Amino acid sequence: MKNYNTPENQTTRRTLLIAYATALTVAFTASLPQPSHADHDDDVTPPPVPSTLQVPAGNEAFLKGFAVGTQNYICLPSGAGFAWTFFGPQATLFDDDDKQVITHFLSANPDENGTPRPTWQHSKDTSTVWAMVAPFSTPVFVTPGAIPWLLLQVVGDQDGPTDGYKLTTTTFIHRLNTSGGVAPSTGCTLSTDVGKKALVPYTADYFFYTDAE
Repeated sequence: MKNYNTPENQTTRRTLLIAYATALTVAFTASLPQPSHADHDDDVTPPPVPSTLQVPAGNEAFLKGFAVGTQNYICLPSGAGFAWTFFGPQATLFDDDDKQVITHFLSANPDENGTPRPTWQHSKDTSTVWAMVAPFSTPVFVTPGAIPWLLLQVVGDQDGPTDGYKLTTTTFIHRLNTSGGVAPSTGCTLSTDVGKKALVPYTADYFFYTDAE
């Protein structure tokens, strides 16, 4: 009878098992989805927009957030009278799983010596971008009683304190599918109204773009 448990046979079997396990590990690792740059989401598809709101060629959408918040106004003197004046948004952006992904507000842009700009800050790594309405675009009012659709151009960015960069590659931002947010039509007609604030509820979809690679 042959002895299958000799040291030579045991060594051969051990070597074959190690090789087999290594091959399985390599195959499994190769099959895993690889992380994409800046958490890009290949499923982000913005809706069609008018030509005046189109993002320049060479940019692609990588992130979407559904905003729920307010457009904020203050009553100030205007000409010979008074008018509601916009002083910034305050909103939370959620992903498709209703998880908070971004906070939207007004803050000073360090890349423009503190110029106040609409701001988007990522909820996890606190990377931040500041943007202004793109000078080559035209706001479009789509729904009566809703703030316009906008194309915004990023004019400042900042990594998070732990080198977070999820938003800092952003080049343009779309504000689309808006609802509400328009300044009140009353309540700002007298000198005694000056200083009053109106926080008007709104919703919108924000699409974030980056250089196509």
